[in-house]
Amino acid sequence: MEQGKAGVAVANVMPPQLKNPIEHLQLRFKDLENGFRLWLSKQSLPVEAAVVSTTGAAQGAAIGAFMATFAPDASSIPTPPPQASLNPQAMASLKQVQALSGGPLVQARNFAVMTGVNAGISCVFKRIRGKEDVQSSMAAAFGSGAIFSLVSGMGGPNQAVNAVTSGLFFALVQGGIFQFGKKFSKSPAEDIHYAKTRHMLDNLGLQNYEKNFKKGLLTDNTLPLLTDSALRDVQIPPGPRLLILDHIERDSDFRGKRGSRN
Repeated sequence: MEQGKAGVAVANVMPPQLKNPIEHLQLRFKDLENGFRLWLSKQSLPVEAAVVSTTGAAQGAAIGAFMATFAPDASSIPTPPPQASLNPQAMASLKQVQALSGGPLVQARNFAVMTGVNAGISCVFKRIRGKEDVQSSMAAAFGSGAIFSLVSGMGGPNQAVNAVTSGLFFALVQGGIFQFGKKFSKSPAEDIHYAKTRHMLDNLGLQNYEKNFKKGLLTDNTLPLLTDSALRDVQIPPGPRLLILDHIERDSDFRGKRGSRN
């Protein structure tokens, strides 16, 4: 009986994260992700672009290798002998089929090129222009499509022309998807008083807390005045509060305003 009471007492004093290990792992993963985003935001543009491209390529390679397990292997497609007199268009079509039906290694390479180049170009445009719009998205898609055409062997006899054609096709598709998603995911009227706040939260990966700022009327004008207690009043957890305050402290625009008010 005493042992049973002891077990109940231990369970009552057990930390909350140990009671729900899945939620604890999710919180740890979120903290690591936020820490990585914060570290990445402090790096130079070449370093950030290289890291983002490598991460995107690794993800694309995994997706390509997985999808290749459900596709027919290119080795089952007969290849004509070198002396065969096929017209260039037929040979280009054959190369396209082989490029799209290769094994796991081939598809891993193809998807790694597409996702890595796309992520890298998107990162550069977002860092330079300070926003992610349809023009940046189409430019990234054009680059990934052109490089994919050259690497995969789909270019045919005139690789330069086919690279441009593939890039334009990718850009048009990506532009259409971007506009379609924007139409159905974005609110009809965007509040201009939270433009800087929204951009800051996007960079930190804290988009979910925009509603907290609006609920507390913490507009762009109040960003230089933010304190830990003000963020706590709008129910933002400790981790995100530290990231937000650190970002404001490092930002040259906000730092000057905070200094003039102290």
